[in-house]
Amino acid sequence: MNAVNFKPTDLHIPRVLQHIIFWTVVMLALTVIYSVQVSLAVSFRNNLFYAPVQIAYYYVIAYWVVPAYLFKGTYIKFVLLSVVVAVVAMLLSRSSGLIFVIPYLIETQHITDPDYLSINHGPFLQCLFNTVGLVNAFKGTNLIMGFVLAVKLFKMWYERKQAALEAELGALKAQVHPHFLFNTLNNLYALSLNNSPKSPQLILGLSDILRYMLYECSKDEVPLEKEVFMMQQYVNLEKLRYEDRIDISFNISGNLKNKLIAPLLILPFIENAFKHGASETTGQVWINIDIAVRDNWFKLKVANNNPGKQDDETESPGHIGLSNVVKRLTLLYPDGHYLKIMDEEDTFLIVLDVELSPVVQAAKQTQLSKQLVPA
Repeated sequence: MNAVNFKPTDLHIPRVLQHIIFWTVVMLALTVIYSVQVSLAVSFRNNLFYAPVQIAYYYVIAYWVVPAYLFKGTYIKFVLLSVVVAVVAMLLSRSSGLIFVIPYLIETQHITDPDYLSINHGPFLQCLFNTVGLVNAFKGTNLIMGFVLAVKLFKMWYERKQAALEAELGALKAQVHPHFLFNTLNNLYALSLNNSPKSPQLILGLSDILRYMLYECSKDEVPLEKEVFMMQQYVNLEKLRYEDRIDISFNISGNLKNKLIAPLLILPFIENAFKHGASETTGQVWINIDIAVRDNWFKLKVANNNPGKQDDETESPGHIGLSNVVKRLTLLYPDGHYLKIMDEEDTFLIVLDVELSPVVQAAKQTQLSKQLVPA
């Protein structure tokens, strides 16, 4: 049995069915609203004649006028065409009422109000262009139109905002790949200069991490245990490079299973420790990495010796720095993370807390957790 991580967005309803459900709900709401003066059956019957005009009015505006003119910046044409369509919809709605609705109401409801009859009973063209009747028809069509169009515009705004957010997240995540590859190739180059027998082992470890990046990190979230395991693999690669010159402590506590996290969220913090704590120091160096999970909260502590104040590496060409992951945290976990960076005289410390997403997993998929041993 595979992992189950159901989200409401995973439920796909065909677009046509979505529209049918929406207009059904609108029809039922209008039936209830207009049943104050008549029965539900009569209100529903009358709405059946007005609904086609209102639906056509909406689709002409929402799927033709707005995209073709408003979104392209031709505002004068948009206003003029909107007025024309609104007038046509008003006349059609008024005509539908005079032909199908009003005669039925007069007959079945025994309406004798002289004001109502003077507006709606008489020669067709005279009633059609009656000012009060046209105003009522205009209000009726545009009341519904305004509500439905507001829903449509909000949906379009939300979709564009989400698309922009996903594009920004994709760009930020994509920056991590070459940045990591650049640093690892540097390590490989340093070993190859000395004809180190560890080069093949480094290449093998690099291939495993790159495979993870290519095939797993395209998802919005990955299993936490797999993400941590890949970070252990990365630390092992760095240990090959620095050998006995570096003292690394990698501790894991808590249950990593059944948790999801955004991919490559931990890597930049660990990379930063090696870049500033080890590569910029010639003597003995140390790095402490502590990972703890409590309930649905993930805590990462990365501490390393600090050879000097760490400037924002985004200032230097070719480096993306910690600002990348800070932006990703802000976008992915706006209310579900806490990040503290302390740049002291001898120690550089990062503390990260992230609220994780739970996942239900089958027993088979817990095998990876057995591989998670302190590095």
